[in-house]
Amino acid sequence: MWRAHQFLRCSLTSCSLRSRLKSDVRSLSKDTARVVVIGGGAVGTSLAYHLAKNGLQDVVLLEKTELTAGSTWHAAGLASYYHGVVNMKRVHYDSMKLYGQLEEETGQNVGLHSPGSLRLANTSERMDEFRYQMQRNNWHPNPQSLIGPTEVAKLCPILNMDGIVGGLYTLDDGHIDPYSLTHALAVGARKYGATIQTNCCVLGMKQLSSGEWQIDTSLGALKTRHVVNAAGFWAQEVGRMVGIELPLVALHHQYVVTNPVPEVIALQKEFPVLRDLDGSYYLRQERNRLLVGPYEHSDKMHLQEEWVESGVPPNFGKELFDSDIDRIADHLEMAAERVPSFADAGISQVICGPITYSPDSNAMVGLWQGLSNYWLACGFSYGIAQAGGVGKYLASWIINGEPPYQLIELDPARYGRWTTKSYTAAKTRESYGLNNVVVYPKEERPAGRPARVSGAYEAMKQRGAEFGFYSGWEQPNWFALPGDEKGYVPSFRRTNWFAPVGRESELVRERVGIIDLSPYGKLEVSGRGSVDFIDSMFANAVPEVGTTNISHMLTPRGRIYAEMTISRLVDDQFYLVTGQGSEQRDQRWLELHKPSDGDVTVVNVTDDYGCLGIAGPLSREVMASLTSTPMGNNDFPFLTFQKVSLGGIPVFAIRVSCTGELGWELHHASLHTRDLYEILLDAGKPFGIGDFGMYAMDSLRLERGIPLWGTELTIDATALEARLDSFIKLSKIANFVGKEALLKEEATGLSQELVFLTVDTTDTDPEGNEAIWLNDQVVGATTSGGFGYESGRSIAFGYVPRELADPGCHMQVELLGEKRHAEVIACPAIQPEKKHVGSQQDL
Repeated sequence: MWRAHQFLRCSLTSCSLRSRLKSDVRSLSKDTARVVVIGGGAVGTSLAYHLAKNGLQDVVLLEKTELTAGSTWHAAGLASYYHGVVNMKRVHYDSMKLYGQLEEETGQNVGLHSPGSLRLANTSERMDEFRYQMQRNNWHPNPQSLIGPTEVAKLCPILNMDGIVGGLYTLDDGHIDPYSLTHALAVGARKYGATIQTNCCVLGMKQLSSGEWQIDTSLGALKTRHVVNAAGFWAQEVGRMVGIELPLVALHHQYVVTNPVPEVIALQKEFPVLRDLDGSYYLRQERNRLLVGPYEHSDKMHLQEEWVESGVPPNFGKELFDSDIDRIADHLEMAAERVPSFADAGISQVICGPITYSPDSNAMVGLWQGLSNYWLACGFSYGIAQAGGVGKYLASWIINGEPPYQLIELDPARYGRWTTKSYTAAKTRESYGLNNVVVYPKEERPAGRPARVSGAYEAMKQRGAEFGFYSGWEQPNWFALPGDEKGYVPSFRRTNWFAPVGRESELVRERVGIIDLSPYGKLEVSGRGSVDFIDSMFANAVPEVGTTNISHMLTPRGRIYAEMTISRLVDDQFYLVTGQGSEQRDQRWLELHKPSDGDVTVVNVTDDYGCLGIAGPLSREVMASLTSTPMGNNDFPFLTFQKVSLGGIPVFAIRVSCTGELGWELHHASLHTRDLYEILLDAGKPFGIGDFGMYAMDSLRLERGIPLWGTELTIDATALEARLDSFIKLSKIANFVGKEALLKEEATGLSQELVFLTVDTTDTDPEGNEAIWLNDQVVGATTSGGFGYESGRSIAFGYVPRELADPGCHMQVELLGEKRHAEVIACPAIQPEKKHVGSQQDL
């Protein structure tokens, strides 16, 4: 059930009716544009504003009814520098800085209040979470501090302080009026040249042979090069116009507003926005009243699933759902205990409106794989807080042709065919219901799983696999053997998997281990123009037929877009292997740059092929026992491949291993994965074979100094800063993407450089994204880290200024509130293949 907002004339919101009433008296302001943004909420207007301000003035924003109609108008308006996800901190920072100056720029009051925000801790575990967030925040400019109970009471005198042990305070956080913000952004967009067309319903669209999009509206048609779906809870309908199904669902979010509260009236200044995390609600001042918004448990929340099946009612815009205060009663009672004045205040208003969630609660922002110049900016669970930053981010990507910084958490390519409606619903319930729980490192959440599994899943599960979630895939993190404590036991310190991972690391170092690598992305590139295409897209040389190399795709700024192995099968056919969940993202980048003459084909074959990894000094013996193919180093050198038969199963074997030990990736038809797994286990029994998971592989690659895409290798660093010199062929003739930028950087010098650190710790290891300190100043951040079981110490990669990158430099890494001594050492900590003469290439 839903009810109309009192100010809406419902009879005029239907697209078809509006078209009949208006088509003879109104028309589009223009019939062509460089970019068309669909949706006039805070996100859509922010994007139009940033595009126009940055020089792309040929922008048209189309809004079905009036600006803010949808989720924007009824939002609680919370605005914060805080976000627990590291890459999202930049988005929130840019939003807050924009909102602070937008009124002066546009002359439009935005209703910004900046009393700060305060997250409350009732337990020592919650305080550990705050310390954990501090170490991840301190290398960002976002103002945040850990405070004790005395400071909490001073900041918010209306609190009942019973049980409060501390808080996380963010200066200058607060709330903003969503309606005023959206109109200020629209004023700014028009000021810089954008066109905003309201009361204009999009009826359909198609891509023309020219590559342009034709958008049919109730006021006529227009053509555009780029189209952006920023349609809020209408995004699904807009997506279906071009044949795509988005993993989005609207849900009911409620908040209440009280009558005037005497204790609030008596305050000298506005208190910070409160988040009582254990009570799972936010509470803020609304003039002389209180506003309280809970996040109810997943079994109580309400999804508007009928919209997924039947679509949003055509006359739904500025409406609300019928409230159901019983669903949030438990949270309101906790709020009354924490803020006694709330208990005595009557409730004057209950708002229950739709907000749109994706399965992981993060928005979908970026280019959709499979459609040319079709962009998404939808699925925002925190649309007001993120609108300003996302508009800036996406405008930069559209204008410059590359993302301005690492933000894969929002990339639509993180989802795929495996993201079914049932998965979306289950995961959305979980994400919303767990909105305020303690967030631990290496967090695993069970809802909707399994979604993607390899053929070895059940067999590995029976052998004790404890699975992690990798872009839909179930992949073993570690294996619990008899006597081990099973299951996911979250902690900010070493926990139940620490010793088993050490056992697996020893297994691979001393004998031989097997790991499921089926989630690796796999692409085939072929065609008459494929050699020149590969040469132009990758910074390394094109491999010879029969060989494999490690190559990197760069952005025009020389930033690291992707790392892959490339195997050249024949003259004009290549097999590319990339990281888990990256196949659509990397395919998109390749297709964006491939020639238009049809001489190059890029095909995603990830689901067609499984991959098992075998590694360790005895891996050659296991392989040799199963095939007549010679496996000696001279017969099967490092970074070559061969088609072999292992126990009768055809396998494409690549001599490479991310563990740094002797090993192979064994690619094969996915229907053979379980059989191949069992064959390898059986053949490996005389050699002491066992299973190992992703945690052990990560520890092994860290000790051997192998950087990883997504941590060390991202678009936040250039190839030279990441010390990829040996893979970057600046002397080759091809003008590969990013070459010019690297040549300039080579001439001017580096501003930062990747270093390898040892860290003095006890029971807490770095994992990445910790602040690096020197003389009480933050000088960098770690990118990944862990415990090195062979070296017996904590280790980490990180970026620091070039002058601090030499071995022997001392600094500190922040871990749970303590600055732990760290030292730059020559990379790696353990030489690959140490038991043998020479390096892996010489085996």
